[in-house]
Amino acid sequence: LRSYLRDESSRLRRLRRFYEKVQALHQDPKASVDNPLLAFSLIKRLHSDWPNVIYSDEATRNTQALHAGLREVEQELPGAEDLNGAARALMRLQDVYVLSVKGLASGVFQRAGPPPLYSPGRRVPLSADDCFHVGKVAYDTGDYYHSIAWLEEAVSLFRLSYGSWNLEDRSSLEDALDHLAFSYFMAGNISHALSLSREFLRYDPGNQRVSRNVVKYKKLLEMGTGASGTGRGAVVPHQCCAPLMPSLVLPLPPQAAPEQLPHLSCSYETNSSPYLLLQPAKKELVQIQPYVALYHDFITDAEADTIKGLAGPWLQRSVVASGEKQQKAEYRISKSAWLKDTADPVVRALDRRIAAVTGLDLRPPYAEYLQVVNYGLGGHYEPHFDHATSRKSPLYRMKSGNRIATIMIYLSAVEAGGSTAFIYANFSVPVVKNAALFWWNLRRNGNGDGDTLHAGCPVLAGDKWVANKWIHEHGQEFRRPCSADPQD
Repeated sequence: LRSYLRDESSRLRRLRRFYEKVQALHQDPKASVDNPLLAFSLIKRLHSDWPNVIYSDEATRNTQALHAGLREVEQELPGAEDLNGAARALMRLQDVYVLSVKGLASGVFQRAGPPPLYSPGRRVPLSADDCFHVGKVAYDTGDYYHSIAWLEEAVSLFRLSYGSWNLEDRSSLEDALDHLAFSYFMAGNISHALSLSREFLRYDPGNQRVSRNVVKYKKLLEMGTGASGTGRGAVVPHQCCAPLMPSLVLPLPPQAAPEQLPHLSCSYETNSSPYLLLQPAKKELVQIQPYVALYHDFITDAEADTIKGLAGPWLQRSVVASGEKQQKAEYRISKSAWLKDTADPVVRALDRRIAAVTGLDLRPPYAEYLQVVNYGLGGHYEPHFDHATSRKSPLYRMKSGNRIATIMIYLSAVEAGGSTAFIYANFSVPVVKNAALFWWNLRRNGNGDGDTLHAGCPVLAGDKWVANKWIHEHGQEFRRPCSADPQD
């Protein structure tokens, strides 16, 4: 684009010089066509110079060069899936953190009351076209709750700037009114749908589809019919709608038992390991049931950067277990890669450190490879267990039993959001850079611990990187033996 602007600016400067020369010749009061040289110049200018300038293919060449440049980088640019995913991420943040759409559109992460949940150093407002696209993504999936909120903001912003045109806009006030009217109709507010459709016709009075919708809205109101029943299908939307996309809904957990709090502590731990004698682990006991501990300064900045660098080229959309298969899912939005301990000495050293802190055996096949995960814009993971809840789970293909424990290392800091929330236990752990979060997934009797249901809250601002190490139950029989109580 910079190259195109430079070439076009040069072309326009040459065109202006030609215009100024012609203008000067025509406006010179001393000039006379009696001068044969002037007469010749005038005839030549009128016969060939003007057409050469008007039909110059320089502008076409500049545009073709711009298009060619775009084609060179097109494969590296975000696609439709990325754009729609980013729109859904904004809606997810809106829901989970109860953010105002009007505030988001103006660049403010505002909840119901002050202060803002997050205050960026530079406020980035959204345009009317931006808000329309978010609303359109919701509209296309039949999610009229979100489409109404975002299209309302788009309509308000388009009204303020009506009559002006932005080069990058792909939508207009008429588009926003059209989609918003049908969204209100589907939500049951026929009178408002009628009002918006009438406003649309003021800008586009010849639109027959919207005119027919106005007539049908009037009839429905006269009949006292809501948005349900046979009347709904009679109104023609701007585009066919898909089923409603499920939103992130967290179950309400029970209240935490206050008597547990006095037992929480911080300590330096060696775990009887020579590896930790000179540099004990900084352990913070976060919760008794389920047992959750946070090890501060578990890795260094350099180690974290190395692990992110190793994983970066291999990152792919994360998958989840579905029956006997693994597949992508909307309830887990992240990218991940797997690193063997042979990938780098840093990974090998990290495995030794995890084994020392946990006291567990990480030798293959008793533990999985290190999984490195990147949660970008609105990245999250809805409530789930790390351990398998079915014998058909792909986890059992390792033939080393279920996942007995999880250790999750925070490789980066985030500005807002991204906490790990334990739903039923009613507590969350914020992102603490270079710390490692450890918990037992299974009880001593081998049953799954239901209190370990947890979620990765959406990242509101920042770039969240974590490294997961899942340890299996085989090989741990003498390191974490069963207790005398079969219920334990």
